Amino acid sequence: MTVAARRILVTGGAGFIGSAVVREIIGHTPHSVLVVDKLTYAGNLDSLAPVADDPRYSFIRADIVDAPLMNEIFAAFRPDIVMHLAAESHVDRSIDGPGEFIRTNVVGTFTLLQAALGFWRSLTEPQQSAFRFHHISTDEVFGSLGDEGFFAETTAYSPNSPYSASKASSDHLVNAWRHTYQLPTIISNCSNNYGPYHFPEKLIPLTIINALEGKPLPVYGAGANIRDWLFVEDHARALLTVATQGAVGQSYCIGGHNEKSNLDVVHAICALVDELAPDPAIERRAGLITFVTDRPGHDLRYAIDPGKIAVELGWRPRETFESGLRQTVEWYLENRAWWDRIRSGVYRGERLGVVA
Repeated sequence: MTVAARRILVTGGAGFIGSAVVREIIGHTPHSVLVVDKLTYAGNLDSLAPVADDPRYSFIRADIVDAPLMNEIFAAFRPDIVMHLAAESHVDRSIDGPGEFIRTNVVGTFTLLQAALGFWRSLTEPQQSAFRFHHISTDEVFGSLGDEGFFAETTAYSPNSPYSASKASSDHLVNAWRHTYQLPTIISNCSNNYGPYHFPEKLIPLTIINALEGKPLPVYGAGANIRDWLFVEDHARALLTVATQGAVGQSYCIGGHNEKSNLDVVHAICALVDELAPDPAIERRAGLITFVTDRPGHDLRYAIDPGKIAVELGWRPRETFESGLRQTVEWYLENRAWWDRIRSGVYRGERLGVVA
């Protein structure tokens, strides 16, 4: 079946998940993509290098809070779909500096919704019916789980960090613009992602790189906090499915059915790095594990029930945690130049979010 080519505006497309979405679109669909990204510390055009020469790809450096510029971009590009991923996303950074999270995640989403609404109102009725505003959110808006149960689309919101509160706020704005103004919106909430091109402030890439360099591997508290891990390329396929096939007004929870404690994740990385990059000077990487003071308000457990997206849209993850983690470690081994440029400049692996 021939798929009609669409014009997709991806905010935050130079980030970790955003760049995976763009690579998926350019690599596996006929669609065209315009990436809008401010290129903050976590935005990296190197992550888009595999598609940068494709004529269906274009890029504008812009801040989504800039309302006049967002209006110009909508008028010039005339998107059929907006995939809104631009966000500050690291909990530890939100503890240190919550203001930037409110600015980008709340005010930025409001600004983008207003630009989308103005553009949508200018369309013909068939074009309006085909238009979609897909807001990409997180499972952290739901708070923390106990030992049992799963987050689902019906779970009440209960954010516990400045980051998750800012994302919950943006989710509510998106729903309000649909209810009040009829803007055709969709929301998805995902579990923790991992994979290639992941900025090395997060647990998995930081642990891989520190293990390769023989540096301490920090683990918060006792390492008992549990996350449901999702390979980023599986997530990219899910997001494209939601954006093109999801029903207006619906939300979709996207998870990998891969619950692991942080300590188990670190041990799995140590074993893989020992296997793939043995270093007699370091010996066993597990010996580098260092337990550090837990961060304030650290949620105990996240886990997602992705049953709705499986039944209604036919998406399921292709990777297990083991297969995805092996691919991830191999990628960091083969792409040292990508993360060396980061480690030599904007982020050197320092601890964030210590002071509440």
